[in-house]
Amino acid sequence: MEFQSSRVRTVKSSPSMAVSVLAKKMLAQGEPVINLSLGEPDFNTPAHVIEAAYQAMLGGNNHYTAPNGYEVLRQAIVDKFSRENALNYGLDEICVANGAKQLLFNAFLATLEPGDEVITPAPYWVSYTDMVLLNGGVPKVIPCGSEYGFKLDAARLEAAITPKTRWLMLNSPNNPCGAIYTREEFAALGAVLQKHPRILVISDEIYEHIILGDKPFVPFVTACPELRERTLLINGVSKAYAMTGYRLGYAAGPKELIVAMNKTQSQTTTCPSAISQLAAAAALSGPQDFVRDANREYQARGAMVVEGLAAIDGLELQMPEGAFYAFPKCSAFIGKRRPDGQVIATDTDLANYLLQVGKVATVPGSAFGLEPYIRLSFATSRQQLEQAIVQMRDALALLV
Repeated sequence: MEFQSSRVRTVKSSPSMAVSVLAKKMLAQGEPVINLSLGEPDFNTPAHVIEAAYQAMLGGNNHYTAPNGYEVLRQAIVDKFSRENALNYGLDEICVANGAKQLLFNAFLATLEPGDEVITPAPYWVSYTDMVLLNGGVPKVIPCGSEYGFKLDAARLEAAITPKTRWLMLNSPNNPCGAIYTREEFAALGAVLQKHPRILVISDEIYEHIILGDKPFVPFVTACPELRERTLLINGVSKAYAMTGYRLGYAAGPKELIVAMNKTQSQTTTCPSAISQLAAAAALSGPQDFVRDANREYQARGAMVVEGLAAIDGLELQMPEGAFYAFPKCSAFIGKRRPDGQVIATDTDLANYLLQVGKVATVPGSAFGLEPYIRLSFATSRQQLEQAIVQMRDALALLV
């Protein structure tokens, strides 16, 4: 009996999560795997946020909220945008959900008609295109490799637009490569979009607070204020505050879109966790020392990883500008043979080899729409990262 619908059959499970699950299984079986596959901070959630969650439970906040969440959280989000980004939104222009991932899904569910196209520069986060497919849309992937600085430019955007284009999907700082769009680069894309009033913009800015160099983060709406009324800014507390398990994301956008997204949420998960909402309000409104300290540690880890990978002959790597990933190109290893004689035909083969022989879990670039690359998360200890680079170097040296 076939249980999957035709729509579900078009998508795959999250590749990064699948690799992480396999790595954890190998660890449970006693294999010394270092897991660099999952984008999850290794720090614990700040103590004042944990205390806020505890007090929320003691205070009786253990029940449903409205689909758009507690007003105290939405006010904290409004204040965050004003304080940190000089962007002014009203309470009715904010929505919250069970992670940034659900916000993306709700936005597509609320707006896509069958056959609508979503322009998605590659490399992209693994779930973007599958969420589009699940909601009846068509991902239109534009490869933007290292030769393009991993970014979409105005000319290629213009060439990709058709009468069916509904969304442009942007992500800065980018997962998996760490590229950050400048104000001028965003403005150039905005100038193209000005000519196409039907196109909406999603700017996924979840890695806003993880900046590795001198290039500043710029919100898309800051660069393109004229597109504010058709832009959805996606953010959340998972990465900046080490709150992945709290499942709390937030978005800012035009009121009519927010209403539609809240409607879809009311018929799916009803509302985000009441406890997580109050914890997130504490994270956004409370002291920000944790965010600054964590960012300094990511900078140190990123520099160490880039230096280590650069010393491995055959890997090509640009220093990531933000987020906590390295995304080296590995074309020099495609076509080589493993010690057992198997050919490394793709970056997926290489990632599998590194897991099986090197005991290091990475994610192939094909999962992000761009080959041949591998992604390594450096959201883990320096000791683990140093050992992982040694194991990768030794494993790659065995390929002939």
